[in-house]
This record gives sequence, structure tokens and C-alpha cells, in this order.
Amino acid sequence: MGEKFTVRFEPVDLEIEVDEDETVLHAAFRQGLMLMHGCKEGQCSSCKSFLLDGEVDLERYSTFALPDFEEAEGYTLLCRAHPMSDLEVELLNFDEEILRSGVALQTARARVEAIERLTHDIRLLRVALVEPERLSFQAGQYVDIKIPGAEDHRSFSMANTPSTAHELEFMIKVYPDGHFSGLLDSGEIKVGDELELTGPYGVFTLRATSTRRLLFIGGGAGMAPILSLLRSLAEAGTVLPAVYYYGARRPEDLFHVEELEELVERLPDFRFVPALSEIEADGNGWAGETGLITDVVDRLEEDVSEVEAYVCGPPPMVEAAIALLERRGVPESQIHFDKFTTTEQ
Repeated sequence: MGEKFTVRFEPVDLEIEVDEDETVLHAAFRQGLMLMHGCKEGQCSSCKSFLLDGEVDLERYSTFALPDFEEAEGYTLLCRAHPMSDLEVELLNFDEEILRSGVALQTARARVEAIERLTHDIRLLRVALVEPERLSFQAGQYVDIKIPGAEDHRSFSMANTPSTAHELEFMIKVYPDGHFSGLLDSGEIKVGDELELTGPYGVFTLRATSTRRLLFIGGGAGMAPILSLLRSLAEAGTVLPAVYYYGARRPEDLFHVEELEELVERLPDFRFVPALSEIEADGNGWAGETGLITDVVDRLEEDVSEVEAYVCGPPPMVEAAIALLERRGVPESQIHFDKFTTTEQ
């Protein structure tokens, strides 16, 4: 370990200790401070902040996330910034409720308990914690799973809730030649193997103090964190109105439908609206919604200005949903999503 420095965050009046060998963002995670973040790799700008005082050394980053002129003006990326002195940092993007409710970073070993086929390109991975025996997290968060035999990792959201923190459930999309999903799909990762996990990360968590109607929009393996949130709502007996719009291509791409229909019965004011984009109404007996999920939301939702919106799915869908919500008057502070890198899984 290197020299230690104090980092003070404004306007929230919080301080942490950061080793020069770690980034400011990692130190915050280690100490249970949940700063806004996304890729954690200098690609997305979610952790962009302003350096009021002090000096940092930046690891390699994308100039799309931090243009040279912004870096010269004093902006920095906390996921790339190593302190070279005590720092005073102005947070530009923060949610104080989430900021103070973080869970300290943990590294764990877990044993693969099950690998199941959900659709032709989505697999369920269930692991049991070995050391420690439970992983503390909040519904909607994710962990990094180390790729066996490599130094890289991939990020996956938990679909289960903290009530079953001894066993974690993931929904993983299979990519051609995917570094992690390929091992999973080929059988090279198998039941009984051990994996290394680090987390929790992510700010895709319920805003506990909000009484707004909940609007969930998702697709593909993006169901995982949303299902975690819905399961946690059911466990808590939440009575807030909620609707989940889920987009798929064809009927065979839908999964966990029975559980979602059960949640409609368990939650007093919850609707589940699946939509298919590559089938006509009444095609193959399908009587539900058709079209892109964002078009379905736009057509069926009248007033969305007073919702807490949670969006998770393929990046193009997420971007389209955010644009729709902003156009329809949802404030940026009420739109919640995690930004993952586009590296194939």
C-alpha cells in the first residue's frame, strides 16, 4: 500500500481515506460510499466530478468520457483518479439517499449450483456463497465475476433479493465467442466450479423515500435487476402502483412469465406488459402488445412525469427508453439505470 490521502466530497460534506494505489471510486466502494458510477473503466462519464483542490494521477481513459479541455479545466473521472495529495472534490451527479446507503465492497468465493437454459441466448447461473457465506447487497445491484483463467471480469446483476444472500442468481446473455458466457454455454464453467465475485456495485436500487408510481422498462437479460426489485417489493408488501414493460422479439424469447404473473397477484397494484417486436398481433396466437417496447410505453402511458423510472436491457433499448422518458417530461433525477461497458460477455 502507498501513501494515504483524505478526499472530501462537496456539497455532501463527506470524507474518505484513499490510498495512492487505488482510485477514488474504489476507495469509496470499499468504505460503503455509493458514488454514482457506470462502467468503472473510464468509458461512460457517470463518475465525472470537478477537482476543487489537490492533484490526481489519471489512469488511461476515453476522451469521449473526459475530453482534454474538460480535464484541463479541472474535471476528472473518479474511476481513473489516484490521489497525489489530499483532495476536495465537487460531485456533479449524486443522489444523497443512495450515496449514504451503500454497502461496503466485498470479495467472495462462490460455487456453481446450477446452469439452466432460459431462452436460446439467455442462461440462468445460480451460485452458492462459500467464503463468506453471505454477500451483503441491495436489490438491483450487481457484482463483477472474474473470468476463470483470466484477469478480466464481467458484470452481472443479481435477480434474487438480499433475503437469499447466501445464494445468488444471474441471467446471462450468451454472445458468440463471449469471454464469460462462452465458457458458461460450452460447459467449461460447470456445476461444482468456484468463481470469484466482487461487489456490490450499482445505483439501480429503489428510492426508499419516494412515493411515486414505479415504471420499469426492460428487455433481454436486463430482467435480472428488475426482477430483484419486484421480488423485494413483494417481500416488503409494497402497495405503490407499478408496471413492468418487457420487450422481446418472439414468444420463445419470453421467460419467467409465470412468476411475473404471480407477482401481479401478490402486488396489489402491479401490471406486467410483455411486448413482441417481431410478430404481428394475433400471430402464432399472440394476443399481447406488439412493437418496440419503447413504442408500447409511449402508446400506453399517458402521464409519466411523476414516476420513478427504472430501465435495464440492451444498450440501444436503454438509450431509446431514456430519450422517450426525457421527452415525455420525466426529470433526469427520476430515471435510474446502470451503465455497463459494451464488451461482449
